[in-house]
Amino acid sequence: MKKLILISFFLLFTKLLSAQYTNVMISNTNDPEEVSIRINPKNPNQVVAGANIDNVYYSTDGGATWTIGLLTDPTNGVWGDPIIFTDTAGNFYYSHLSNPPSGGSWVDRIVTTKSTDGGATWWPVGTAVGKNGTKVQDKEGIIVNQANNEIYVTWTQFDDYGSSSPSDSSIIRFSKSSDAGLTWSTPVRLSSVAGDCIDSDNTVEGAVPAVGPAGEIYVVWTGPNGIVFNKSLDGGLTWLPNETPVTSMPGGWDYNIAGLQRCNGLPQTLCDLSGGPNNGTIYVNWTDQRNGTTDTDVWLVKSTDGGTTWSTPVRVNDDAPGRQQFLTWMDIDLVTGNLYCVFYDRRNFSPSSQQTDVYVAKSTDGGNTFSNFKVNQTSFIPSPAIFFGDYTGISAYNDMVRPIWMSYSSSTLSVWTALIDGATMSIEESGLNAFSPVELEQNQPNPFNQTTWIKFGLKKSGKVNLEVFDVLGKKVATLYKNEEFNEGNFDYIFNASTYNLKAGVYYYSISCDEYALTKKMIVY
Repeated sequence: MKKLILISFFLLFTKLLSAQYTNVMISNTNDPEEVSIRINPKNPNQVVAGANIDNVYYSTDGGATWTIGLLTDPTNGVWGDPIIFTDTAGNFYYSHLSNPPSGGSWVDRIVTTKSTDGGATWWPVGTAVGKNGTKVQDKEGIIVNQANNEIYVTWTQFDDYGSSSPSDSSIIRFSKSSDAGLTWSTPVRLSSVAGDCIDSDNTVEGAVPAVGPAGEIYVVWTGPNGIVFNKSLDGGLTWLPNETPVTSMPGGWDYNIAGLQRCNGLPQTLCDLSGGPNNGTIYVNWTDQRNGTTDTDVWLVKSTDGGTTWSTPVRVNDDAPGRQQFLTWMDIDLVTGNLYCVFYDRRNFSPSSQQTDVYVAKSTDGGNTFSNFKVNQTSFIPSPAIFFGDYTGISAYNDMVRPIWMSYSSSTLSVWTALIDGATMSIEESGLNAFSPVELEQNQPNPFNQTTWIKFGLKKSGKVNLEVFDVLGKKVATLYKNEEFNEGNFDYIFNASTYNLKAGVYYYSISCDEYALTKKMIVY
């Protein structure tokens, strides 16, 4: 009977663990990747998503079920890089690159398509954006000004995509529409420093606009000078004469992740318009390899003075160093002001494993600290033979959170979402793993001034590492290193003053075999 009860409890625990967030497969047809998703603030039951090259999906029940379709444009063609957004009336837009069937060149323009019925039907609106002869117009970012319904778009223009000639360059351009996408202003150049055309670290890429509380337009991108910033205070008519630095990007934005054909860490930019304590704060989210090629991390910086100064980068993923986190995206809940980042994560497996999970990180304090939550039910291993795309997506509104990501299984790409209530994201997923030989409790007391108890348990004997890290992922204390323990429960009295720790947020991590668990603690 005891054995039966134990097995039943184990199965129940595993079921509860895997069902923490309901996962919904949106589609596994037409090779979907490079995804975008948006909740309609006017009607949150309406959720629309897109994926390369011409996939479009819509839901009328908050993302629980989906209708699958293909976007068409007989004049301009549809060629990927989808961005889904809504205007102030609750209409959906699907912007994309083009592949004109006649009278144009491959991706020589950016096209906006509109739906007034929640994504069921679509039609191109107005003129194409940015067409400039045979030059390639690539990777657009779009935002709507909630005060006047103006649409702002930024993107990269290549003289000759893929060219290594010094005479060919890439620049960042901007255009806007004041009539819901019917017409667009003459594009202007934002980047005084040009990049190359190779589509790698020295190419200017990742331009995403954000709107401030007084209508300011903020744009951040990356390239040969790291992550840089420009802004306009008059609706895009004039800009700073030169972009200003935000932060370095060690290792560049184009890097390698085992199992992926390619991977990048391009920045995503947003501004808080919630009216809360962080109203007007500009956030920039990206990934890079400043901690080494085997330790890619998710980062965030912010500015509270309109981009004049920027904070020190904060590490968004809260695991111990040595695992890969990549392909991040970010959104702000404009009702609560909470910040959400989605990214792929390999923290739950050995450093050599390509098993991949999906995590969402949540911040309720203006990006100072993040709690991390595993949101996928089934991990996967990507294939380097399959183009996996360059980004994920996430949308949040009034505690309704909908991430979107690509998965891969049985030689098939699929796109997924999870049904998340942001108000109930309270269980630290890093402390849950039904198959882990190690258990880790929350330290007590917490917060603490000088000493605290760290308790852990082992289901079998093994070598234990117990370490403490700061919010940037820098190791500040090694409590055990490859120390042999038998099965059982153990305590460690941690003294912050021994390691000269100042007041702040820290993480303690225990690892045994290939499993690692992490929890947050606060010193005051």
